[in-house]
Amino acid sequence: MNQVLTAAGKVVSIWRYPVKSMMGEELNSSYVTERGLIGDRTYALIDQKTGKVASAKNPRKWGKLFDFRSVFIDQPQVVKNIPPVRITFPDGTNIFSDQDDIEYTLSKVLGQEVRLMRANLEKPSYEEYWPDIDGLAHREKVTDETMPSQTFFDIAVVHLLTTSTIDRLRELYPQGRFEARRFRPNIVIESASEEKDFIENLWIGKKIAIGEEIVLRVTGPCMRCVMTTLAQGDLPKDLGILRTIASYNQVNAGVYASVHRGGTIRRADLVRLER
Repeated sequence: MNQVLTAAGKVVSIWRYPVKSMMGEELNSSYVTERGLIGDRTYALIDQKTGKVASAKNPRKWGKLFDFRSVFIDQPQVVKNIPPVRITFPDGTNIFSDQDDIEYTLSKVLGQEVRLMRANLEKPSYEEYWPDIDGLAHREKVTDETMPSQTFFDIAVVHLLTTSTIDRLRELYPQGRFEARRFRPNIVIESASEEKDFIENLWIGKKIAIGEEIVLRVTGPCMRCVMTTLAQGDLPKDLGILRTIASYNQVNAGVYASVHRGGTIRRADLVRLER
């Protein structure tokens, strides 16, 4: 990377979500490949009736997924040999992805017949509910959305979010509880400046270096959806979260990125931005 770089901040948290739309795991480090953090969105539940990916973006149907948590039982080392996942149910019981009865048990708890799959569908798709909020592309409607082939990513393989954006949103809507976990990022960056603003908007089209190895290219804004408003853990349901983002930043918070050069990412790694 020959461009002139400026300090943008440092990595303060790293997140991976082994099963799409379930709660994930916070990491101290991870290997990053061209498909993002190794193991991220490796699995998803498939609705046996429709063949679509189960996503909390349609919370009336799949909102319960936020009550589940998925973690790898061992650290994934290579993409072709991903270890099993432990899924924790809302009642605290655990099941493993390689158990014979996992699909029966998940279907029983969710009240719908599902299949646990690896990301190998040629044309994966999901349903998305759009609440009645000004600025959204649709209102009070459920749409069908496509995903990149053989992935369970909505759009891109890496999602970045800064503390500047979170702090700005807290200023704009003090009643809301804005925390990184609402937004399900992969990498949270503590900004080098104390500016409270949507600074990622200025990163689009630029490269970002993380640590000694990784180079990402910021490809576009991350348009938020109803998932940011859902209750998770001790965070309450709050439509005001999405309404604020729609009102002040065109429904965007954070950015998507592709992987220009992979490597190991660690908490506290320095982040530098192409000028």
